[in-house]
Amino acid sequence: MDGATPQQAAVPAAQNPQNSGETIDVVDILRVMQAIPHRYPFLLIDRVVEVVRNVSAIGIKNVSVNESFFAGHFPNHPVMPGVLIIESMAQTAAVLVVETLGPEAAGKVVYFMSIEGAKFRRPVVPGDQLRIHVAKERNRGNVWKFHAVARVDGVSVAEATYAAMIMDRAAPV
Repeated sequence: MDGATPQQAAVPAAQNPQNSGETIDVVDILRVMQAIPHRYPFLLIDRVVEVVRNVSAIGIKNVSVNESFFAGHFPNHPVMPGVLIIESMAQTAAVLVVETLGPEAAGKVVYFMSIEGAKFRRPVVPGDQLRIHVAKERNRGNVWKFHAVARVDGVSVAEATYAAMIMDRAAPV
């Protein structure tokens, strides 16, 4: 229970001042896959190297020439599509939400609602490592708003502000 009293442990992290701001050092790929439903070829983060519950997260995406999208975007000049950079930001934010909500997030999924002010500063190419810095701006009920900056070697390559809604997962068909 991480030193929490039984009463504190029963309160979701987002509502528990004891857990808000608590830092988790690394969320490995197995824990990422427990947190979000994405799988290959659409799982676009490899790990989250820092989560400050209810505040921020830093996700990692190692960009490899073996990525399926490079076959068509663009042949002989591989560039990671901007929309996939934005998706990697969203997946990092989803891990932040799940790690913040804790057990309350079980059976939930995080859906995009809006994207604002997306900017792409330079191409992302094979061999780059994206460090995706996500900061929660606010949340009201099940709607959360974030700002993210993706960097390669400390240089900003993309940024966006976006909103997401936390909802129950649909029943399998």
